[in-house]
Amino acid sequence: MSTTDNASTEAPRSEDPAEPELGAAGAQLSTAPLEDSPTGPAVGIGVIGWARWFWRQLTSMRVALILLFMLSLGAIPGSLIPQTNVDAMKVAVWKRDNPSWVGVAEKLQLFDVYSSVWFSAIYLLLFISLIGCILPRSWQFVGQLRGRPPAAPKRLDRLPVYTTWRTDKSPDEVLSYAGTVLGGRRFRTEAGGGNSVAAEKGYLREAGNLAFHVALIVMLVAFAWGQYFKSEGGKLVLRGSGFSNTLTQYDDFKYGTLFDPDDLPPFSFTLDRFDATYEKSGPQRGTPRDFKAYVTFSEGAAGKPQKREIQVNEPLQVDGSKVYLLGHGYAPVISVTDPAGKVIFKDAVPMLPQDGNLTSTGAVKVTDGYKDKDGKKEQLGFNAVFVPTFAGEGQGVMFSQFPELGNPRLMLSAWHGSLGVDSGLPQNVYQLDTAKMQSFKDESGQLFKQKLATGESMVLPNGAGTVKFEGIERWATFSVTHQPGSGLALAGAIAAIAGLAGSLFIQRRRVWVRAVRGEDGVTVVEMAGLGRSESTRLPEELAELAATLHEQAPTATPAEPVEETTEGERG
Repeated sequence: MSTTDNASTEAPRSEDPAEPELGAAGAQLSTAPLEDSPTGPAVGIGVIGWARWFWRQLTSMRVALILLFMLSLGAIPGSLIPQTNVDAMKVAVWKRDNPSWVGVAEKLQLFDVYSSVWFSAIYLLLFISLIGCILPRSWQFVGQLRGRPPAAPKRLDRLPVYTTWRTDKSPDEVLSYAGTVLGGRRFRTEAGGGNSVAAEKGYLREAGNLAFHVALIVMLVAFAWGQYFKSEGGKLVLRGSGFSNTLTQYDDFKYGTLFDPDDLPPFSFTLDRFDATYEKSGPQRGTPRDFKAYVTFSEGAAGKPQKREIQVNEPLQVDGSKVYLLGHGYAPVISVTDPAGKVIFKDAVPMLPQDGNLTSTGAVKVTDGYKDKDGKKEQLGFNAVFVPTFAGEGQGVMFSQFPELGNPRLMLSAWHGSLGVDSGLPQNVYQLDTAKMQSFKDESGQLFKQKLATGESMVLPNGAGTVKFEGIERWATFSVTHQPGSGLALAGAIAAIAGLAGSLFIQRRRVWVRAVRGEDGVTVVEMAGLGRSESTRLPEELAELAATLHEQAPTATPAEPVEETTEGERG
C-alpha cells in the first residue's frame, strides 16, 4: 500500500477538458459567496444593476471588517472626551478648558458619540452587512446539509492525498467494508456508480462560521440595548440613613439615550450597620478581610421590610437592577456655634479615604456663618483631615496606622468669606473652594488649624465661634446599576468563541473509495481525500482509514510465476 501526499489540499485543475469531474468533486466545500467581478459594475447597467452591485459590496466580508474597524475607531472619542449623559459637569469643564475646540466638537457630536448620527450610521451599516452576509450563506448551508456527497472523480490519483492496493476481496465486499468504516467515523456516505463510495465530514465548520457571525449580531443588539437603556447611579449612605430609588436621591447618575426615569424599580433601604474586619498582625496587617452592609430593604411603595446583607461581589438584586457595595469610610460629627453660642451647624461629614489605612480628607461648609464686627455676613469653611488611628505626634503629617478606630484625630484649617454655593454652579462637596475666602490666622500669622480628639473643641480667632468634634459615624457607598442585554451579550460572546473555535479547528473534507475488478481478477482499491484548505490532518486521517479498511481487505498475495520450457528441453 502506497500513499501520495501533495503539498496542497485543494483540488488541482485538470488540463484535460474531458475530465471536469475533479473540479466538481472539490466544489461547494464552503458557503462563502463567489466574487462576481473584481473590476466593479459594468458601464450602463442601470439603477437596479448599481443597487445590486452596492448590495454585494456592502454584504462582503471585506466591507464588514472595514465597518467593524471604523466602529472601533468611532468609539475612541467617547472614551477620550467626556459625554453629556455620563457626566455633564466634566463636559462643562472640558468646554471651559478647550474653548477653541467647542464648536468643532459640537458639530461632530463628540459629546454624545454613541447617539450621534455618524456612529449610528456605522453601527446600522455593520448590522445590515452582517445580516446580508449571513442569510444567503445560511440558505446555501441548508442546501449542503440536504445534499449528498458528490460522486468520485474519474482520476482519484490526481487528488492531493491518494493511496491504492490490490486485494483478493470482491469489489462489493470492499465497498461494504468502506461504508461501514466511514460511517463509524461519522462520515456521511453515498454509493456512487456501483463501484465507489463517497463520504463527507466537517459540516460543523460552516455551522461554526455561521454561528460566529450570528453571535456578532447578537452582541451588537445587546450592546445597543445596553447603551440606550442602561442606568447607573452612586449613593453615599450614612449609618442610620436611608435611600429611595428615585433620580433625585443619587449623588451621581449615568444613563442611556432612551432611558426613562419611570423605569427605575421602586425600592428603598436603610443602612443599619456596616462591619469591616482587617488583618491585625503579620505582613498583611491592615488588609481587608470582610466588608458587610446590613440593610433594611423594602420593595415597592408598600413593601414589607426585610433584613438583607450586601457584600462585595454579592449585590442585592431588585427587578433587573443590582445594588453593589463599593466602598466605606468615616464621617466625623462636627458642630459649629456662632459667637452668641447658637448652634448653626451640626452634622456627620463624610470624608474620602486617601490610602488603605483610611487616612481621609473632606470639607465642612457652614452656610449660615456669623456676622463680623462690621455686620457683614461671613460663611465658614474648613478643610479637614481625619485619621482613625493617629500615628502620633512629631510625625509632621497626619496619617493613619490602621483602618479601624483606635486613636481617631481630626485636623481642621479654618476659612471665612463666601463659599460660592449661591452661584448656581455645581460644587464638589468634598473640596473647599477658597477663591472668595480668607483663612483665619493664628498669633504668628500662619493658617489657623488645630488637631482635635473626640469631644475636643476649637475656638476660632476674632470671636467667630467654636467648632467641636462630637463623634464618628460610618458610611458606605452603593452603586445601583441596570444593564439590560448583559445576559444576551454573554450568550453571544460564548457562542462567538464556540463558533470561531469550530471554524478554525474543524476541517471540511471528502473521501472516496473505489473498488474495481482488474484484468487478472484481483480487485484494485483506490482511496483519495480532498480538504477545503490545507491541513496536515487529512493525510493522517486517510492513512488511518486506509489501514482500517486494509485489515478487512488485505493486500493480495502475488501469484507464483509459471516457469516456461522449450520443445528441446521437453525432448
